[in-house]
Amino acid sequence: MPPKPKITKDMVIDAAFTIARDTGAEQINARTVSERLNCSTQPVMYHFATIAKLKQAAYAKANLYHSEYLLNVSESKEGILLGIGINYIRFAVEEPHLFRFLFQSGYAAENSLLEMIDAEELAPVLSTMQKAMHMNLAQTKEIFITLSMFVHGYASIIANHSLEYEEELIKQHLKRVYTGAVLAAQKENER
Repeated sequence: MPPKPKITKDMVIDAAFTIARDTGAEQINARTVSERLNCSTQPVMYHFATIAKLKQAAYAKANLYHSEYLLNVSESKEGILLGIGINYIRFAVEEPHLFRFLFQSGYAAENSLLEMIDAEELAPVLSTMQKAMHMNLAQTKEIFITLSMFVHGYASIIANHSLEYEEELIKQHLKRVYTGAVLAAQKENER
């Protein structure tokens, strides 16, 4: 009889991520993860002493997936910044369980937007925005905060099924907010 395949820590994280993606993070537990892996609960608990630690690992994987999703922007007539904003909202449409896990579950390491702006995980997004706008990091952060408030509000409402996704209308609104945020940053820079 061949030996059973070894269940690795990454396999457990991948299974928890898939559960969060398919049915919601609240469904992550030793039983559901072990069922997905077709094993007993022992390997799950071997790698993660608590389900909270497993959820934190699944959260980290979801956060990385989200960052990659945001940055998958083709150079369009709207520009990279608007593309990132649309991708954020589209993520809420296409991945509502992951969106709620990332932004409405309390698992974020940062407690506020102002803490998040300095998080290491956000650096690639800010760097892409900064290069596209040709502005300094402080200006980029101010524009990001303005845009993120608007975009997150839209995405949250959509992820919680209180608004239909209408991309063209959202693009129009996002362009207005973006234009206003850039103009405000430029005026402050002139002072």
